[in-house]
Amino acid sequence: METRQLRHFQAVAETLHFGRAAEQLGMTQPPLSQSIMALERELGAPLFKRTKRQVALTPLGEQWLVHVRAALESLGRLPEIARQLRDGQAGRLELSFVSTADYSILPTLVRRYSALYPEVEIALAEATSDVQIATLLHGQGHAGLIIPPAGAALPEELSYRRLLVEPLIAAVPESWIEEGRLAHADGRLAPGALAGAPVIIFPRRSAPAFYDLVVETLTAASGGARIVQEAIQMQTIISLVSAGLGVALVPASLRHLARTGVRYMSLPGDGPYLESGIVWRRDDATPTLERFLAVALEPLA
Repeated sequence: METRQLRHFQAVAETLHFGRAAEQLGMTQPPLSQSIMALERELGAPLFKRTKRQVALTPLGEQWLVHVRAALESLGRLPEIARQLRDGQAGRLELSFVSTADYSILPTLVRRYSALYPEVEIALAEATSDVQIATLLHGQGHAGLIIPPAGAALPEELSYRRLLVEPLIAAVPESWIEEGRLAHADGRLAPGALAGAPVIIFPRRSAPAFYDLVVETLTAASGGARIVQEAIQMQTIISLVSAGLGVALVPASLRHLARTGVRYMSLPGDGPYLESGIVWRRDDATPTLERFLAVALEPLA
């Protein structure tokens, strides 16, 4: 069965006249009649009732016409679909992200990109930075929002650009503030306020740069870090703080994660900063990725 036969059938079905259909198609009537008869032989049933005075659709022809119209309409859209795929205006984008990005750059990027390219399907997956890097190196996914390893270059197969630098703040149990266990003033912890406090943190294997920054900050401020619990989900860390199990140093954007029993406090002094950015394979020429990078590398509001 060929596309031209479907067009022949549609023309005859809509005009119910072989002569007019042939004229509409720019052909003579005999080849059109032969094309329809070949189609009917292939289907094993007649599509038209023919008499000397008129042509009418059979019940099969009536029902099949609906599907033929839909199929031809879909075929007609194929060139435009191909153009959209070529230009990155349609298709699929696979984007992974660390949990901290969910409260900072991820919503803005996805909103901005979706507004420009609404026909692109965005597949989001939360993962730690180490998992994202390994996944990209295995040829899976298109891009990731990560906390880059501190002082270590990424594999040469990957490209990276910084998107955000933000200060760390302390997430502390609200009950500790009310009980006077942590000295503070004007929403800022006093120097040494976290000395000896139990700390909840990301595992180092998942976010070495983040882990080291927290430990170095606590060591410089209070002589050490008493780590009592590790968790890879930021929501879990904040929940543990809410339960009064300890304190956590988190990016300032985590203020958007409101949780009963948790208070966010600025650290004393000008305090450490955490970098986040986007990583992708250098040789990935996927059009949707190229469009996303153009959006992501614009200055964020």
